[in-house]
Amino acid sequence: IYKFNGSELKKTATKLVFGDGNPKSKIMLIGEAPGYEEDISGLPFVGAAGKKLDEMINAIGLNRRKNVYITNIVPWRPPNNRTPTEKEVSIFVPYVEKHIGIINPDIIILLGNIAAKAILKTKKGITKLHGNWFNYKNPYQNKSIYVICIFHPSFLLRSPGQKKYAWEDLKKVEKKINELKIEINEKN
Repeated sequence: IYKFNGSELKKTATKLVFGDGNPKSKIMLIGEAPGYEEDISGLPFVGAAGKKLDEMINAIGLNRRKNVYITNIVPWRPPNNRTPTEKEVSIFVPYVEKHIGIINPDIIILLGNIAAKAILKTKKGITKLHGNWFNYKNPYQNKSIYVICIFHPSFLLRSPGQKKYAWEDLKKVEKKINELKIEINEKN
């Protein structure tokens, strides 16, 4: 994807933000697009939303370095941190599907509206989708993957009253990890 020139976003971004974490993890998190801090560092979720995400996953025994893999739908920062357009999202979904096929997770956590709609190919919004499990069939794999949608950490920073729902959703992730007997090694 580094050599891909089919998006104007590449011209305005500083760095490609591909992924971070353990590429052998059975748990994959997919967000929307890089923000300012991510564009500078080249890593996903390193700003305020990243700190919130770390708190969230740490609370259920996950750690970005040890047992999850994190990426975004769009690998380059949209100008002024705007939401990616439907066209931009549609350009990158095939790359994300291939990325999922390479990582080969058993669980995917979709962070926010853009990721949920893109991967599940739905018009429904995050308020209807969050906390529900879906079976996702990736074109590059011969298995179904458990997918859950949760509120994006940046939304939770702006709307702290929604944290209780995010916590309920995270407890469902923890339960599914236990049901599937996914080894997450050390906690934090």
